Amino acid sequence: MQSDKMPFAIMNTVVTAVAIACGWALLALCALTGYDIIARRMLGFSVQGVDEIGGYVLAITASVGFAAALLNRMHTRIDLVLGIMPPRLCAVMNTFAALCLAGFAVFMTQKAFITLNETLEFGARASTPLQTPLWIPQSLWIFGIVLFAIVSCVMAAHAVWLLFRGQIDTVNKQYGPPSIDEETEASLAVTSPQLNPEGQKND
Repeated sequence: MQSDKMPFAIMNTVVTAVAIACGWALLALCALTGYDIIARRMLGFSVQGVDEIGGYVLAITASVGFAAALLNRMHTRIDLVLGIMPPRLCAVMNTFAALCLAGFAVFMTQKAFITLNETLEFGARASTPLQTPLWIPQSLWIFGIVLFAIVSCVMAAHAVWLLFRGQIDTVNKQYGPPSIDEETEASLAVTSPQLNPEGQKND
């Protein structure tokens, strides 16, 4: 998105690194699940806690994915009306959407910390064979939510700043839902990275 500007470059770097770590965690989970299946079928025993670990990995990956999706404009937007709005009103609505998302992210963060505080207060553990202290996966889960809150607040502030400066086209380009052409170009870039923008194969 604004990867060439501060602080978006920093956020992109951090979110990308954490997302890659989550990807490795998912691969490790797949390997552990595969080993558990083989062990059940051929060795007669089961690895305890694979489903529990999978739940933790899913929750943590999802929370990190919020920020990654936001930076790449991948959150779902209903744009039936935006297409017929004048550009200035459309910019106001896109800024309002960014502010609402930031408010929701802050609300999520507050509730997540309340949950973690209760876990620490009662020393809660998972009612599973692993007896995992719940503050460990919850802390990693909250890290992803805090990251989402930071990214959304910075982007909302940037959208407001652009709007007050009268940069209507920039607001709509960076904070509006992606157009069909943008989504098509992104899909082609992923599926055919060997092609240049003119559709010709690179040497």
